[in-house]
Amino acid sequence: MGLFDRIWRLIRANFNSLVSQAEDPEKILEQTVMDMQEDLVQMRMAVAQAIATQKRTERQCFQAQSTAEEWYRRAQLALQKGDDALAREALTRRKSYQETAEAMQEQLQQQTVVVSKLKDNMRILEGKISEAKLKKDLYIARARSAQASQKIQEMLGQVNTSGALSAFERMEEKVLQLEASAEALQELGTDDLEKKFAALGEAGDIDAELAAMKAQMVTGTESVGQLAASEGSQIEPGSEQTQRSET
Repeated sequence: MGLFDRIWRLIRANFNSLVSQAEDPEKILEQTVMDMQEDLVQMRMAVAQAIATQKRTERQCFQAQSTAEEWYRRAQLALQKGDDALAREALTRRKSYQETAEAMQEQLQQQTVVVSKLKDNMRILEGKISEAKLKKDLYIARARSAQASQKIQEMLGQVNTSGALSAFERMEEKVLQLEASAEALQELGTDDLEKKFAALGEAGDIDAELAAMKAQMVTGTESVGQLAASEGSQIEPGSEQTQRSET
């Protein structure tokens, strides 16, 4: 028996676990509120039936009292006519209807108590349903938040944090290398450009200096020619004089 008890306990435990896993809080809460609404409908129907029975009992009690009063008037009429036997029979009928009316009155009091309790229970159930609806919305919101948080945690758990961090570190190092290479190339390009502009400046200076030298040479040649021409004009008369003097 001990083995069978253990097996049965294991089966029930597994079944309960499956049921717990299959339970959706949102669906369970919705179904619970629907069940309470159905209970409220049944409660209202019961209250309506109890009130209808109460009204019927009231009419029957009123009818019995009215009939008893009618037989009392008949008994009085029989006495006035001098018919004691008929008056006695009328009073007997009156008593029967009075007993019926009294029984109906007791039943009516009991039904009044029942209807009052049913109404109280119905109001209590309505209050619980209103409270359940408010709690349902709150619990559904909390359940959805918890489920979302659980999914996020599961996703984070599936992520290899160390591998991701190392990948980011590698990418950071690579980006730094690329930035350093770009800066180096930019510096090299800037130096070449500056050298070219400096070379252009030096070439301009040399060309200017060469042009100045050429201009000086041209100016000097013209000066020498002018000087020679002036000296030649001075020597010709002097030559005659010289010849004359030598003679």
